[in-house]
Amino acid sequence: MHWDEVLGREVTKAGANVLSTPRAIGGKMQGMNHPRRLSGSLTALLALFMCFPALAQAPPAPPAPGGVAHFVVVLDAAHGGDDPGARLGNQAEKDLTLALSVKLRSLLMARGIAVVTTRESDAAVVADRRAEMANRANAAACLNLHAALASPNNGPAVHLFLSSLPAAKDVRFVPWRKAQSTWIVRSTALAGALNSALTQAGVTVTLGRTALPAIDSMTCPAVAVEIAPQRRTDAAGADDADFEAKVAQALAAALVEWRSDTLGERQP
Repeated sequence: MHWDEVLGREVTKAGANVLSTPRAIGGKMQGMNHPRRLSGSLTALLALFMCFPALAQAPPAPPAPGGVAHFVVVLDAAHGGDDPGARLGNQAEKDLTLALSVKLRSLLMARGIAVVTTRESDAAVVADRRAEMANRANAAACLNLHAALASPNNGPAVHLFLSSLPAAKDVRFVPWRKAQSTWIVRSTALAGALNSALTQAGVTVTLGRTALPAIDSMTCPAVAVEIAPQRRTDAAGADDADFEAKVAQALAAALVEWRSDTLGERQP
């Protein structure tokens, strides 16, 4: 991990509590007798602490009665730049996921939902950066968008994937690479909401779990959505565009329902 990646992260409350306690550093106790030395040691320890796996972010408290609740959706278009993803006929996966992100963003914003996107162009974005953007946004939901060819036997479909991490037993300290383990229950609920809306729209849905590097470090309900619209390996046709529009509409409806059901109750 590079220094410029880790130094931008915020220290959680738990981390601040650790640093507020005098520590034995280098074999010598740094206490209140040496305020200047203590200040320097704490600064060094802070920088060192931020290089280790981050604590999972604690969910925010519910808004006060009459207050404005925080609800942000993060759309993470997979691949980009020199990472084209899968080849889908004459399209690269990175182009289809970006197009879906743009379309879904417009639908959500028209419904009054704040949206953060991890990329707006054909740009490369590393997994850690995607997770950091979702975590800094304090996202209520994150959709990690992918694309694939449809099965020749089953036709167009949407595949929903959760992180394969087991649910954390102790949520007080979770390494950065396993932050999603504290949110598996909420992510499962989000997948259920997406599945319900897609099924009602007449879309075939499959569900599974797999290793998801970007999602594994996210401290929010997160689901990988893989759209498989193409029945063949040649150019995308009108049927594909219709299917993609149907999927985008269903995902938007699911997130509106998710906002209604979970606003003020975002607990892992």
